[in-house]
Amino acid sequence: MAPRLKVKYNEEVAPALMKKFGYKSVMQIPKLDKIVINVGCGDARDNQKALDAVVKDITAITGQKAVITKARKSVANFKLREGMAVGVKVTLRQDKMWEFLDRFFNVALPRVRDFRGINPNSFDGRGNYAMGIKEQLIFPEIDYDKIEKIRGMDIVFTTTAQTDEEARELLTLLGAPFQA
Repeated sequence: MAPRLKVKYNEEVAPALMKKFGYKSVMQIPKLDKIVINVGCGDARDNQKALDAVVKDITAITGQKAVITKARKSVANFKLREGMAVGVKVTLRQDKMWEFLDRFFNVALPRVRDFRGINPNSFDGRGNYAMGIKEQLIFPEIDYDKIEKIRGMDIVFTTTAQTDEEARELLTLLGAPFQA
Protein backbone atom coordinates (compact mmCIF):
# COMPACT_ATOMS: atom_id res chain seq x y z
CA MET A 1 0.00 0.00 0.00
CA ALA A 2 1.26 3.48 -0.88
CA PRO A 3 2.23 5.83 1.97
CA ARG A 4 -0.51 8.23 3.08
CA LEU A 5 1.37 11.43 2.19
CA LYS A 6 2.32 10.12 -1.25
CA VAL A 7 -1.35 9.49 -2.02
CA LYS A 8 -2.20 12.95 -0.67
CA TYR A 9 0.51 14.48 -2.88
CA ASN A 10 -0.78 12.76 -6.02
CA GLU A 11 -4.49 13.42 -5.38
CA GLU A 12 -4.54 16.87 -3.72
CA VAL A 13 -1.19 18.66 -3.58
CA ALA A 14 -0.02 18.27 -7.20
CA PRO A 15 -3.33 19.51 -8.73
CA ALA A 16 -3.43 22.44 -6.26
CA LEU A 17 0.14 23.46 -7.17
CA MET A 18 -0.64 23.13 -10.89
CA LYS A 19 -3.63 25.42 -10.48
CA LYS A 20 -1.88 27.99 -8.26
CA PHE A 21 1.28 28.42 -10.33
CA GLY A 22 -0.29 27.72 -13.74
CA TYR A 23 2.19 25.13 -15.01
CA LYS A 24 1.90 24.02 -18.63
CA SER A 25 3.16 20.48 -17.98
CA VAL A 26 2.74 18.05 -15.07
CA MET A 27 6.53 17.64 -15.06
CA GLN A 28 6.88 21.24 -13.84
CA ILE A 29 5.00 20.52 -10.61
CA PRO A 30 7.47 20.58 -7.70
CA LYS A 31 7.85 17.34 -5.82
CA LEU A 32 9.85 16.09 -2.88
CA ASP A 33 13.03 14.50 -4.17
CA LYS A 34 14.77 13.25 -1.02
CA ILE A 35 15.23 13.85 2.69
CA VAL A 36 18.75 13.82 4.13
CA ILE A 37 19.23 13.39 7.89
CA ASN A 38 22.68 14.23 9.20
CA VAL A 39 24.14 13.94 12.70
CA GLY A 40 27.55 15.38 13.50
CA CYS A 41 29.37 13.42 16.19
CA GLY A 42 32.46 15.32 17.33
CA ASP A 43 33.29 12.96 20.20
CA ALA A 44 33.59 10.01 17.79
CA ARG A 45 37.38 10.44 17.57
CA ASP A 46 37.78 9.52 21.25
CA ASN A 47 34.84 7.16 21.63
CA GLN A 48 33.94 4.72 18.85
CA LYS A 49 30.87 3.54 20.79
CA ALA A 50 29.34 7.03 20.45
CA LEU A 51 29.26 6.62 16.68
CA ASP A 52 27.68 3.16 16.98
CA ALA A 53 24.95 4.59 19.23
CA VAL A 54 24.22 7.37 16.73
CA VAL A 55 24.02 4.86 13.86
CA LYS A 56 21.61 2.74 15.91
CA ASP A 57 19.40 5.75 16.77
CA ILE A 58 19.23 7.10 13.21
CA THR A 59 18.58 3.63 11.81
CA ALA A 60 15.68 3.21 14.28
CA ILE A 61 14.23 6.63 13.40
CA THR A 62 14.43 6.28 9.62
CA GLY A 63 14.13 2.53 9.09
CA GLN A 64 17.19 2.63 6.86
CA LYS A 65 20.84 1.85 7.66
CA ALA A 66 22.87 4.99 8.35
CA VAL A 67 26.18 5.72 6.59
CA ILE A 68 29.21 6.93 8.55
CA THR A 69 30.65 10.18 7.15
CA LYS A 70 34.38 10.86 7.21
CA ALA A 71 36.33 14.13 7.49
CA ARG A 72 37.41 15.50 4.11
CA LYS A 73 40.15 17.74 5.48
CA SER A 74 42.43 17.74 8.49
CA VAL A 75 41.72 20.54 10.98
CA ALA A 76 44.38 20.93 13.68
CA ASN A 77 42.22 23.06 16.00
CA PHE A 78 39.62 20.27 16.22
CA LYS A 79 42.30 17.53 16.47
CA LEU A 80 40.79 16.13 13.30
CA ARG A 81 42.57 14.17 10.57
CA GLU A 82 41.38 13.49 7.06
CA GLY A 83 39.42 10.23 6.92
CA MET A 84 38.34 10.16 10.58
CA ALA A 85 34.70 9.29 11.25
CA VAL A 86 32.87 12.50 12.21
CA GLY A 87 29.18 11.82 11.74
CA VAL A 88 26.30 9.83 10.32
CA LYS A 89 23.87 10.48 7.49
CA VAL A 90 20.87 8.84 5.85
CA THR A 91 19.31 9.73 2.50
CA LEU A 92 15.64 8.74 2.25
CA ARG A 93 13.85 8.44 -1.08
CA GLN A 94 10.58 6.97 -2.38
CA ASP A 95 8.24 5.31 0.15
CA LYS A 96 10.61 5.53 3.14
CA MET A 97 10.88 9.28 2.54
CA TRP A 98 7.08 9.72 2.51
CA GLU A 99 6.63 7.59 5.63
CA PHE A 100 9.36 9.50 7.50
CA LEU A 101 7.84 12.85 6.46
CA ASP A 102 4.40 11.75 7.71
CA ARG A 103 5.81 10.64 11.09
CA PHE A 104 7.99 13.75 11.34
CA PHE A 105 5.21 16.30 10.75
CA ASN A 106 2.44 14.49 12.63
CA VAL A 107 4.19 12.70 15.52
CA ALA A 108 7.71 14.01 16.16
CA LEU A 109 7.37 17.80 15.73
CA PRO A 110 4.31 18.12 18.02
CA ARG A 111 6.43 16.48 20.77
CA VAL A 112 8.97 19.34 20.70
CA ARG A 113 8.79 21.46 23.86
CA ASP A 114 7.26 24.94 23.33
CA PHE A 115 6.69 24.14 19.66
CA ARG A 116 5.32 27.08 17.69
CA GLY A 117 6.04 25.86 14.18
CA ILE A 118 9.12 25.56 11.99
CA ASN A 119 10.98 28.60 10.69
CA PRO A 120 9.60 29.66 7.27
CA ASN A 121 12.89 31.40 6.36
CA SER A 122 15.15 28.34 6.18
CA PHE A 123 14.92 27.90 2.41
CA ASP A 124 18.16 28.05 0.44
CA GLY A 125 16.97 30.07 -2.58
CA ARG A 126 16.67 27.00 -4.83
CA GLY A 127 13.62 25.38 -3.26
CA ASN A 128 15.29 23.22 -0.61
CA TYR A 129 14.47 23.45 3.10
CA ALA A 130 16.92 22.75 5.93
CA MET A 131 16.21 22.61 9.64
CA GLY A 132 17.91 21.51 12.82
CA ILE A 133 16.54 19.56 15.75
CA LYS A 134 18.06 19.84 19.22
CA GLU A 135 17.31 16.33 20.47
CA GLN A 136 16.51 12.91 19.04
CA LEU A 137 14.03 12.18 21.85
CA ILE A 138 11.10 13.68 19.91
CA PHE A 139 10.96 10.52 17.81
CA PRO A 140 8.82 7.77 19.37
CA GLU A 141 11.30 5.11 18.16
CA ILE A 142 13.94 6.36 20.62
CA ASP A 143 13.80 4.94 24.14
CA TYR A 144 14.78 7.62 26.68
CA ASP A 145 16.47 5.11 29.01
CA LYS A 146 18.69 3.60 26.32
CA ILE A 147 20.36 6.74 24.96
CA GLU A 148 23.75 7.79 26.31
CA LYS A 149 23.73 11.40 25.13
CA ILE A 150 21.15 13.80 23.70
CA ARG A 151 22.15 14.69 20.15
CA GLY A 152 20.75 17.03 17.56
CA MET A 153 20.41 16.49 13.85
CA ASP A 154 20.01 18.38 10.60
CA ILE A 155 17.17 17.49 8.26
CA VAL A 156 17.18 18.71 4.66
CA PHE A 157 14.14 18.43 2.39
CA THR A 158 15.30 18.49 -1.24
CA THR A 159 12.57 19.40 -3.74
CA THR A 160 12.42 19.89 -7.49
CA ALA A 161 10.92 23.37 -7.01
CA GLN A 162 12.68 26.24 -8.80
CA THR A 163 11.87 28.90 -6.20
CA ASP A 164 11.44 29.08 -2.44
CA GLU A 165 7.83 30.18 -2.86
CA GLU A 166 6.97 26.98 -4.76
CA ALA A 167 8.80 24.83 -2.22
CA ARG A 168 7.07 26.55 0.73
CA GLU A 169 3.68 25.97 -0.88
CA LEU A 170 4.56 22.30 -1.52
CA LEU A 171 5.64 21.67 2.08
CA THR A 172 2.67 23.61 3.49
CA LEU A 173 0.23 21.52 1.48
CA LEU A 174 2.00 18.36 2.68
CA GLY A 175 1.37 19.48 6.27
CA ALA A 176 4.54 21.30 7.33
CA PRO A 177 3.70 23.36 10.44
CA PHE A 178 5.30 26.70 9.49
CA GLN A 179 5.18 29.61 11.95
CA ALA A 180 2.56 32.22 11.17
